[in-house]
Amino acid sequence: MAGLRKTTAWWWWSRRVVAKEGARWSSSSLRERGEALGLKFYQFSFVDLFGQQRSKLVPVARADEIAASGAGFAGFACYLRLAPTDGDVLAKPDPSTLTVLPWNREVGWISCDLEWRGAELDHGPRNVLRRVLGTLRDKYGLSMKCGVECEFFLVDGVGGVSDRLDSSPKPCYDAHALMRRYAVVRELVLGMEALGWGPYQADHEDANGQFEVNWDYADALATADRVAFFKYMTRSVAEKHGLRATFMPKPFADLTGSGCHCHVSLHAPDDKNVCAGEDRPHGLSKIAANFLGGILDAAPALAAVANPTVNSYRRIHASTTTSGATWSPDAVCWGGNNRTVLVRVPEAPRLELRLADMAANPYLWPAALLAAGLNGLDLGSDPGDPADCNMYDATCPRAAAVRSRVPKLPSSLRPALANFSATPAFRDYLGSSTVDAYLELKSRHCDDYDRFIAAHVSPWERDHYLDV
Repeated sequence: MAGLRKTTAWWWWSRRVVAKEGARWSSSSLRERGEALGLKFYQFSFVDLFGQQRSKLVPVARADEIAASGAGFAGFACYLRLAPTDGDVLAKPDPSTLTVLPWNREVGWISCDLEWRGAELDHGPRNVLRRVLGTLRDKYGLSMKCGVECEFFLVDGVGGVSDRLDSSPKPCYDAHALMRRYAVVRELVLGMEALGWGPYQADHEDANGQFEVNWDYADALATADRVAFFKYMTRSVAEKHGLRATFMPKPFADLTGSGCHCHVSLHAPDDKNVCAGEDRPHGLSKIAANFLGGILDAAPALAAVANPTVNSYRRIHASTTTSGATWSPDAVCWGGNNRTVLVRVPEAPRLELRLADMAANPYLWPAALLAAGLNGLDLGSDPGDPADCNMYDATCPRAAAVRSRVPKLPSSLRPALANFSATPAFRDYLGSSTVDAYLELKSRHCDDYDRFIAAHVSPWERDHYLDV
C-alpha cells in the first residue's frame, strides 16, 4: 500500500552499474566490464511462461563468446511449450541490464531475450513485452512506464509462521513486527540503493508476516526486469537470514494475500505524461480514459495472466480476513482514491491496477495489460462511471448498484483461461503463439490440480459425511 515516486530516466538506469563503478565500457565487451567490476561470473537469466527464473553461470573469461552464440537451454526442461526434440533455446543477454548481486559481488546478473531456431522465440515473455511496447510506440508514438508494489511473506523453511509474536489482528504498519525483520528489510533496501532503483519506503503489510518494499517507477521493460530480480534477491536474502520468502498469492486462508499493484502511465516522446486531463473526470485525458476502458473491458480475461494460479482466486474471492479487508477487487470497476475497486486513480495522471498478484509473470502481465489498453485506444473504449463507494460493503446500496451493472471476475483459473482464449485483442497484440502456449501450459496446470483434488478426501467431506 504505497504511493508512487518518479525515477530518473531509463538511460541512466540501464548504465547504472558501470556508472556506479566510475567506468564506461562497450556493451559488446562483457569480459572487460566484468573484470573491471571484479566479477567472477555472469548469471545469464530469463523468465519462462510460468514466471520461473532460469539461469546459467558463465565465467567472465568466456562471457563474450557465450553471449555471441547465446547460452543454450533445453526448452522442454522449462515452461516454454517445447518438446525434447526441439533443440536448444538460446538466451541472449541484454548488457544494459547488468546487475551486480548485492549479496554476492562476484556475480553479475543479466536479463536475456530468447531465440530459437535462428529467430526470436515468439512467446518468450521478455520478447513479448518488448514487442508490445514497440507496437505502442509505432502505432501511437507513446511509451509506458510502470511502478509496482511487491508484497511477500517471510515464513519458515517449510512455509509456516516464522514470527510467533507477529499475531495482531490488524498488523499493517506494525512497528515492532517490521523491526523484528530489520536485518532482511535493511539488506533489501540497501541493495536497491546500490543498484540505483530509488527505494523510498518499506513496511509491514496487512497480513501477519507480510512485507512490502517500494522503489521508483521506470520504463515498463526496466520495471519488469527489476521485478524479476527483486523476487530473486528477496528469496536469496531471506535464505541468508534463515527464512523463506514466498510470493504465493494466498499462503494463509485467513490472512490478506500478496498483491502486485501496478501503477501505469503513458508518455509522449518528450516524456510528457499524456494521461493528464485537468478538465475531465478524475483528471484523466481521453487517451487515459480509453486505455482504462480497454483494461476494464478485458478484465475477466486479464485475470488469466494477472492471477495465473489456482491459489490466486482465493485472494480475489476471499470472504474476509482477520484484518477486515482483502484489499483485492472482485468486481470490474474503477474509482478515485478508493482501494476497493479494480483500477484506482489515486491522483492523476496515473492508473493503479489492483488485480495482479505476485505469481503474475513480470513480463507477460504488463504486456497483457498493455494489449488490453491498446485495444481500448483502438476502439475509443469508455470506462463508464466510477464507483464512489465501498465495494466490500455488502449492505451498501450504491455498491449493489455498481455490482448490478459490471462483470464479476472469474471464480477460478479455468474460466479465466476461457475468457483469455476468447478475447481477440490478446492474439492481435501478444501473438497467437503466446496465447496458445500460455493456454496449453496453464490448462495442464488446472488438470494437475483437478487430479490432485480427485485423489484426496477433504476434511470437510469427512466432517459432513462420516455419519450420513
